Formats: sequence, structure tokens, C-alpha cells
Amino acid sequence: MFKNKIYKYLSSEIFKNFITILLTFSAIAWVVRAVNFLDLMVESGYSSSIYFKYSILNITTIITRFVPLAFLLSLTISIIKFERQQELLILWTTGLGKIKVANIFLLISFYITLFQLTLSLFVNPYLLNKSRSLLSNTDGLQINTVLKSNEFVDAYRGITFYIEKKNSNNELLNIFIKDDFGNFNTAINEIGEKKNSTIVAKKGFINNDKLILFDGVIQTLSYKNEIKNIKFKKTELNLSNITTTTVKLPKIQETSSSFLLKCVFNKYDKLNLNYCSEDYKKEAKQTLSRRLGSPLYIPLVSIIISFLLIHKKESKFIFLKRYVLFILSFIILILAEILLKYTGMLLLVTSSYFILPIVISILFYIYLLKKMTTR
Repeated sequence: MFKNKIYKYLSSEIFKNFITILLTFSAIAWVVRAVNFLDLMVESGYSSSIYFKYSILNITTIITRFVPLAFLLSLTISIIKFERQQELLILWTTGLGKIKVANIFLLISFYITLFQLTLSLFVNPYLLNKSRSLLSNTDGLQINTVLKSNEFVDAYRGITFYIEKKNSNNELLNIFIKDDFGNFNTAINEIGEKKNSTIVAKKGFINNDKLILFDGVIQTLSYKNEIKNIKFKKTELNLSNITTTTVKLPKIQETSSSFLLKCVFNKYDKLNLNYCSEDYKKEAKQTLSRRLGSPLYIPLVSIIISFLLIHKKESKFIFLKRYVLFILSFIILILAEILLKYTGMLLLVTSSYFILPIVISILFYIYLLKKMTTR
């Protein structure tokens, strides 16, 4: 019963430090990324609600990236705290073996590994895909916020806007629109087949999904290279047909793990053949390596930091050894990230990325067990 209380105390302290560090790092990184996402409102014209939803749905991705580092810091800080408060010394005098404490750390690392695997394999792809689907919601576009005075705006695919002036009533003056893809075909359907169009108007305003223009000209270049002009007193352009230049197709990070596995092992549906090219397979291997392989380095970090339990507090070089073990663990995490970039190129590198942390963890644990049982 006493030992169980000790195990719970050690675990709770490590988890408290882990959650605190993880949330702190993630919050800072999320704020920085959220600032970058402001382009969705400023440049692409999405509403503030879509911006906030999109930013929030990206939080778990940030959390996942900081899990190994947060665990490394939390475990190191916890051990140093236990030493300073003489708690480890009390544990040793009560007869609790050092290897049992190391095993507690290792067990905690397995739980955190499982946590990161769940996020990277299932939660992140799902939430990222949901965030991408938000950008396909044209109802959230606010073109009025994108159009600025004396600026060429090309935030929409195939369309360039220029507004000389916008008054306090959001009325647009001296408007120039270049339409290369025929997005406004409903307004100029009298011309027939079109190549591109130029629209000039003295003034206009936006009403719901329509741009209402007054006193202008529509100049169209047909496929026969014939230029035709249409003057108008008033016309309406349907804005629901235009799309932003923001990428709306799911990126590979937003693709489900099951689909990536099918692609890598050639088990994909024939309808998705175009999505499983050789270049796509390379990216899929790298993405799966991050999702499946990166968490395997967490137990290795736990074993390396557990070597701090071997050294006595009175040891002359204990301060230096703390730094050596921490830096060694940190370097391993960095090398794992560097090696990750080459996992999609060679089968040997991909296999090594998964096998190395397991093999090294076993060897280090055997050496740790030997050191602790001979002291």
C-alpha cells in the first residue's frame, strides 16, 4: 500500500510537469500560428468565426509536435526536484529499488507514447481535414473586407480587383475588375463563349453575394480573339461563383492514416489511383513515419534520463552529468527529426527509423539494469 502511494505520487508529479510544459509551449506556438492565419481574414476574406474555428482545429497538431520535448523536460525537472527535496534518498532508505522507479518512468513514457500515437494517427488528420473543409465554405467569405483603396487584390482565383476609393458607407468608386476564368459569366452571357473579361465601373456596392455596379463597360476577348464591349447603367455580378486562392484540397497531413497505408502498400481503390503516384507515396511514407515512428523515441528518452537515478547527490560531477544526459536525449530527438526527412526516399532509412529506437532502448535498458543492480 505504501509503495503504491509512492508510485502514484511520482507519476502525478511527472504528469503535472508534463501537462504544464506541454500546454505552455503549445499555447505560445499556437498564438504565433494564429497570427499567421490572420491572412485568412485580411487577404482571403473569410469571416472571423471561420478564422477562430480554423485556428482552434490546428491546436492538436501543435500539441503533438511538443510531446517528446515536454516529456524530456518534465522528467528531468521532476528527478532534479526529487533529489533536492531528499525524496529519492527517502525512497532508497525505505528499500525501494532504483530499477522500480526507472520502470515507473518507462511505464509513464508508454502512456505518453500512446497519447501521441492517438493524436498523430487519428485526431490530427480528422481535425485538420475539418479545418480544410471550413475553407470550402464560400458563405464565410467577406469580400468587402478584402477590397482596399488603391490596391490590386488577387486573393480570388482568376480575378483581380482594383478599387480607387471606398467611402465610409462601403460604396466602391472607380472599379476595375479583370476576370481571366469567366467567373462572372452570368453577367455577360450575351457575348457567348469568352476568353477573359475586363469590367470597369464608376461606382458599386456589395449586397449579400452580389456586386452591384453602375455606369460602366464590360470588355470581353472571345476565343476568336474578338473584342466586344457592352455598356451598362446597372449590372450585378454573382460573387458566389468565385473562390479564393487558398488551397482547399486536403494536404497529405490532413489525409487519414488508413488511406496513406493503403497507398503505401498498393491497397488503394482504383478510383484513387491518381492520388497514389510515386511522389505521393514518398510523402505518405514520411507522414506515416512521423505519425508512427516519432512516438517510439519517447521510451528511449525515459531510459536515458533514468541514468540520473544511478548517481548520488554528493557526486562531484552530478551537475555535469545532468547536462550530458539531457543534451544526449535532446540530440536524439533532433536526429529523429532530421532522419524523418529521408524516410520516404529509401526503404533502409524508413526501416531504420522504426527499428533504431526499439533496439537502442533495449540495449540502454539492459545497461541501466546492470548498473542499478550492481550498486
